[in-house]
Amino acid sequence: MAKVNLLPWRAERRRERQQKFYVMLGVAAGFGLAIGVAAVAFYSFQNDGQTERNNYLQARITELDSQIQQIAELDKEKATLLRRKDVIEQLQSNRSQMVHLFDELVRTIPEGVRLTSVKQDGNKLTLEGLSQSNARVSAYMRNIEASGWMTSPDLSVIEVRGDDKTLPYAFNLSLTLIRPGQQIGPDGQPVVGSDGKPVMSAPPGGSSASPASSGSAPAQSPAPAASSKGGSTP
Repeated sequence: MAKVNLLPWRAERRRERQQKFYVMLGVAAGFGLAIGVAAVAFYSFQNDGQTERNNYLQARITELDSQIQQIAELDKEKATLLRRKDVIEQLQSNRSQMVHLFDELVRTIPEGVRLTSVKQDGNKLTLEGLSQSNARVSAYMRNIEASGWMTSPDLSVIEVRGDDKTLPYAFNLSLTLIRPGQQIGPDGQPVVGSDGKPVMSAPPGGSSASPASSGSAPAQSPAPAASSKGGSTP
């Protein structure tokens, strides 16, 4: 006799399938949750590491900013010291210039000329004085041009004042102070190098003299200046 299954097997199979589905759904949800937690933990770790690196870089940047500020202050101090050094070197190089200047003023001034005022502004010298005649002033200017420490005399004023009958002419002339052997530019001014030192002319048959050597061994005044006492008569 054949057996007939009268139980609701379709409903039972449907229930089993639903249970398997829910189990697989739970497994997938758990797996996805695990992946999500792992991703959150990974990116949180990466974020913490990046934050730590940023803090380290920020600390280094702050330290470098402080060092840059210190370097800027040191540069200012260096510039100040270099300016002082240049001033000291300039004073050292011009230390004997006044001695030679007054010596040349005495040597170049001819008879019949008397100076009443001497003013210096850098390498410019302004002379005021009295003279017996125009010829005496001309002789004085020639002596200045022949001097090794003065050049480019420029007579601006000469007039008769009559206060002193023996020296009736009052004059005003300017000149440029130089070093013996210093180059003179087209404008009549002494040539100065980029370092602020005078540029010296090359001696005959030799190389150009350095500014330092020219300042340490001043040349003697030319003989014509010493013999100008007997300048041309009026």
